[in-house]
Amino acid sequence: MWKGTALGMPSLLEMEDLAALAGLCGELGLDFVELNANLPAWADPSGVSRAALRRAKRDNGIAFTLHLDERMDVCDFNPLVAQAHRETVRRALELAAEAEMPILNLHMNPGVYFTLPQGRVYLYEREGKRYEDRLCALRDLVEREAPDGLTVCVENTSGFRPFEREGVELLLQSRRFGLTLDVGHWHATGGADQALYEAHAGRIAHMHLHDALGRRDHLPLGQGEADISAALALARSCGCRALIEVKTAEALRASVAALRSAALTR
Repeated sequence: MWKGTALGMPSLLEMEDLAALAGLCGELGLDFVELNANLPAWADPSGVSRAALRRAKRDNGIAFTLHLDERMDVCDFNPLVAQAHRETVRRALELAAEAEMPILNLHMNPGVYFTLPQGRVYLYEREGKRYEDRLCALRDLVEREAPDGLTVCVENTSGFRPFEREGVELLLQSRRFGLTLDVGHWHATGGADQALYEAHAGRIAHMHLHDALGRRDHLPLGQGEADISAALALARSCGCRALIEVKTAEALRASVAALRSAALTR
């Protein structure tokens, strides 16, 4: 734990082998790896080797979390598509239970929009009841299937649209859901979701930590304008994990070095 905060690393495109990821995590003195289901190796939770996860945890003294596919869309109007996504979530919950994962990270999918002369019309906003019903079905699934100790965290990305904020509020009616605060996205959007996060500050259970310059994010820590010290202080006060969400091993090493040089280490 780095001054009271568990710090982790993401899956890397250059390093999809589980043993290599876990080895780098241990080498850097980090606490967990967030597997990313956008990558082929982790796309189907039922295909992830539980034995390999247990071995990696034991050999390196680390934990795992899971980032669900960014395209996950349990609200699709096609019931077959929506059911496939719900089943993927169910399998992810099963994996989380068997691998003792504390966090599943989820993006809100805004769905399709039509661009009309007066602006964008989001179909999920127009079909509000159907959208809400599908989110309730997700909430019910998590209530039934999530293991004790697991939180499904909704991440801020480009700024929640009003109907998405309502959807997040609907999910947060269940204590099995929480929030991921993505620091780089927060900076890049000018704190667009501040009101939502202030209203639910006690539900922040996960953090994605990366630097940003203007709207450019996912920069190594210390190479942008984001207040990383304040973010880590918030993580400590919330008791949440913080993922150093950069894209390469080189950027990860630079970020860890920046944290140590800034006296933010253990």
